[in-house]
Amino acid sequence: RAVLYSISIRQMGIEARRPGNKKSLLEIFNAAVSAAKPDSAMRNSLAVNDNILSVDNFKYDLDRYRNIYVAGAGKASAFMALEIERVLGKRITGGEVNVKYGHGAGLARIEVNECGHPLPDENGLKGSDGIFKLLRSAGESDLVICLISGGGSSLLPYPVKGVSLDDLRKVNRLLIECGAEIGEINTVRKHISRSKGGGLARAAFPAEVLALIISDVVGNRLDMIASGPTVPDKTSPEDAVKVLDDYGLTYRAPAAVMEALYDESGARPEVDLKLHERQFERVRNIIIADNRLALDAASRRAQEMGFQVTLIPTSIRGEAREAANALVEYIRRSLAIGSQWEKPFCFISGGETTVTVKGTGRGGRNTEFALAAAMAIHGFDGVSLLSCGTDGTDGPTDAAGAFCDSTTIARASEKGLRAELHLEENNSYPFFASLDDLIITGPTGTNVMDIQIAAIEPDLSG
Repeated sequence: RAVLYSISIRQMGIEARRPGNKKSLLEIFNAAVSAAKPDSAMRNSLAVNDNILSVDNFKYDLDRYRNIYVAGAGKASAFMALEIERVLGKRITGGEVNVKYGHGAGLARIEVNECGHPLPDENGLKGSDGIFKLLRSAGESDLVICLISGGGSSLLPYPVKGVSLDDLRKVNRLLIECGAEIGEINTVRKHISRSKGGGLARAAFPAEVLALIISDVVGNRLDMIASGPTVPDKTSPEDAVKVLDDYGLTYRAPAAVMEALYDESGARPEVDLKLHERQFERVRNIIIADNRLALDAASRRAQEMGFQVTLIPTSIRGEAREAANALVEYIRRSLAIGSQWEKPFCFISGGETTVTVKGTGRGGRNTEFALAAAMAIHGFDGVSLLSCGTDGTDGPTDAAGAFCDSTTIARASEKGLRAELHLEENNSYPFFASLDDLIITGPTGTNVMDIQIAAIEPDLSG
């Protein structure tokens, strides 16, 4: 197979037709991102009339509250805060949000802290300290509006006693690089951080809490989005230890992390269940945007552009290269039993994959997905695919993802690039950079996981 991929189409004597869908796929992707942007999502979800704040059929009489505070974390939190300021204006007493570097926005009444992601840094720790001080000042007659979006786990570092920021960084890096899924990563994070697993809600108690959430988690599990800062924790310290054990990390994780987990699971201090229940009695969590919202918008735009659209019902997850092969196989099977080739096909999917880092290259889950997909569609005619993160950043890179088509492997071969070696080294970013097929959008202001768009053009020439 490796030898096959290193042979160019020209060397094989085949004249391939390069698909012309890069611009079209980008247009569909942009429609998906626009639908999930905080300004659109917030305007569709909340409004103020006669001093009544309406959110998802719930009503808040703003005259009842002595103070209104805003707190949050996530890649989209600054732009969510911008909309809250537009709606509430001077009613806001104060606020503070933590966002990723480059994802900030100019705000009048809410402070924005730009911090490290995916690995937490000192700015994140400082910002978290400020957020918790703000929340602890809230009283029973106050309203706290929490703005939560993807990335909030890393952007709200507030380690438990005995665990340092460096400990958090190390265990985060180990979990990300071993290929653990986001739910597993967040299970560990929740038991070594005071901000997660309901930490924000507990800090704001006894104030009323309204959490507005943009989901980046498959299934929209509230306890897993940003590690559930306003949601009671359903996991145990034993669950966290099991995740580390399953990936062979128990002896590689910092000693302080393991001590914190074992102490929590072994001591089992008596919990005042009545107090625990009261802390969440006045908390309401509302999802205002998610991956499905973006996919539906992408599907509508593709149909408007003349595509015959199939919206894949299951979320794409698992190892990126394996998910790419599975998606290509799904498309192949669907076309084999589908309708006639009367117009171009478009397959749209969403979700979030993982990458087990074994090489020393540079890339993210979307560029790795696209590279594996390029290898899988090699030899087909008229096929193109895009895989991008809706937040505009793919892992530690400045790309949102990448584009590939039926000629990608051949074009790479003519530049001396061997796709299988780049995939083995997790070096997908420079591979697509050499072909000018990286998708670079810059920060989009939202985060609802990833989107894959594949197009297949029928050859109607006879």
